Order: sequence, then C-alpha cells, then structure tokens
Amino acid sequence: MSADHQPKRRVPWGWMIAIGLAAVLLYFALRNVDWSEALETARGGRIEYLIMAAGALALSYFFRSLRWRVLLSADKPLHPLTTYWGIWVGYLGNSVLPARAGELLRSVMTGRKAAINIGFALATTLTERIIDAGVLVLIALVSISTLADVPETLLIGARTMAFIAMVGIAGVLITPRLEKPLLGALAWILGKLPLPGGLSAKIDQFAARFLNGMRALQHPSRAAGFAVWTAGAWAVDFVVAWCVGMAFGIALTAPQIALLLAALGLASAAPSTPGYVGIYQAVAVSVLTPFGYTDSQAIVFIIAFQAVSYTMVIACGALGLWRLNTSGLRLSEAIAEGKRSGG
Repeated sequence: MSADHQPKRRVPWGWMIAIGLAAVLLYFALRNVDWSEALETARGGRIEYLIMAAGALALSYFFRSLRWRVLLSADKPLHPLTTYWGIWVGYLGNSVLPARAGELLRSVMTGRKAAINIGFALATTLTERIIDAGVLVLIALVSISTLADVPETLLIGARTMAFIAMVGIAGVLITPRLEKPLLGALAWILGKLPLPGGLSAKIDQFAARFLNGMRALQHPSRAAGFAVWTAGAWAVDFVVAWCVGMAFGIALTAPQIALLLAALGLASAAPSTPGYVGIYQAVAVSVLTPFGYTDSQAIVFIIAFQAVSYTMVIACGALGLWRLNTSGLRLSEAIAEGKRSGG
C-alpha cells in the first residue's frame, strides 16, 4: 500500500478532552488540601463502616436490577439474577470504557443471555437513564430547598433544571402514545434526506424499538414497580454515602447527601477518564466545603467512596461478565453489536 493510501489515524479527541478536563479539575480540587490532615483522617477510618457501605451498595444495585427487569418484562420475563449481573456489567463498562459504553455492554450481554431483542434492551436502558437524570435533578432541588444560606443563583439554576427534568420525564411517558405520528414524521424526514437506504431503515427500526422500550412504563403495575425500585435504590445509596462518611467521622446530613449524590450522578455524564478521576474530586470539594467540611475531609471521603464502589464494581462486574458471557463474546464485539442494534 502506497504512502498516499495509508489510512489516516484518527485523533482521539474524546480521550484528549477527558484527560485535559480531569487534569484541570483535579488541580482545583487538590490545591488547598492539607495532606497531613487528610492522612490523619484516613488513618482514623473505621473499616466496619466501609464494609457496611459495600453491602448496602450490593443491595442498591439489586434494586436497580429489579427496576430494569420491570422494563424488560414488557418483552418477556427474566430471571432476577440475569438483570442483576447485567447491571454490574454495565457499571463496570462505564467505569473503564469511554462514552458510557457500559450501557451498550449490559444491553448486549443481557439481551443475548435472555434471548431478547438487543435494540429493545438498549431502549429500556436509555429510558431508565433519562428518568434517572430527572430524579437526580429533582433530588438536588429538594435538598437545596432544605438547606440554609443557599445562593439565589444556585436556586434559580436548580429550578430551571428541575423544570427541564420534569419535561423530560413527561416526554418519556407521553411520547409512546404518539408513536404513529412520530414514526410517520420520521419516515417523511428520512425520505427527504440523502441517506443510504440501509441507514434510513436502521434509524427507523431503532426509533420503533426505542418507543417500544419507552412504552414499558405505560402499564400501571410496571410503572408502580419502577417507581418503588427507584425509590429503594436511591434510599440505599443514601446509606452508602452515610456509612462512608461515618467511617471517617464525617456526619453528613440527609440534604447534604442528596445534593452530593445528585451532583455526582449528573457529573458522571461529562467526558471523563476511567473512574471519573478529577470530576468526582472536584464535585466532592465543591459540594462539601460550603457546609464546613475541609478540602482534606472531602478528598478522603470521595476517595473512600470511590474505593468502595470500584472494588465492588470490578469484583461483581467481572463475575457478571463470566455469568452472562456464555458464548465467548469479546467486549469490543459486544459494544460493536450494540452500536449496530442502535442503528
């Protein structure tokens, strides 16, 4: 092959942006840390609270798996352990792969294991994430409203985001009822665009599967089950954060935990390195220091919080890969298959 026909190397802009953002945020998060204080705080940590946090995290993920199972059951019943391992695989993928590829990974592997349409599984995953983001914003608004001395600009921003979140949740609930006109409009638009025939068909098929996945919440009993397991998962997440704080003598209040969890959840959508290095540290310092905690305490807390989370995610995620991957599917193949299924 001549030099003129050598394939061009793609510049990894996503990784470059993620690494640059992580470096900047990490600098601002760590610049005021008193490392002697941080070391002293870490040395006084109580392991029993961290073990309790790990157990609570396993329960939280179990509730999340039952929530996802509620949506998937619109296609066919699944064994609870199938979705449980799928949830762990998804979080493992999000922790080590870029662009939240864990969502593709869990959809493909769970879909293959349970013999359900992978596009449908992916649609339910996206629906779940949209509602989760809305819940996070609403949690942030409620927690801010209960705290004293909150800047007015923060309140205005939270209320604006809450309005957008409510619109998003309403869209998830209402859109499936408009399936025929929406699909008709999409077909008309695709017909006017100069797209390859195969691509137009894939987009149309994915839109139909996505609406089918969103329709899972139209059933009253499924919607109620989804709400119950969502509330249970977030309630246990509060316990996880409380246990980690208590391990180091950091007595976080419920509103503080709510604001912190909401901020961490929303920040995880930003471009990031594996493990959300930099982003989580900056969020912890930004959220906790206004309440009188030192930068050192905030850093010790978030490092311990991440250590508990990723120890469980790596161990249980690896076990989930083994339990679900009965056909020897490679991770790259699973992600590629998920992208094809998503059009």
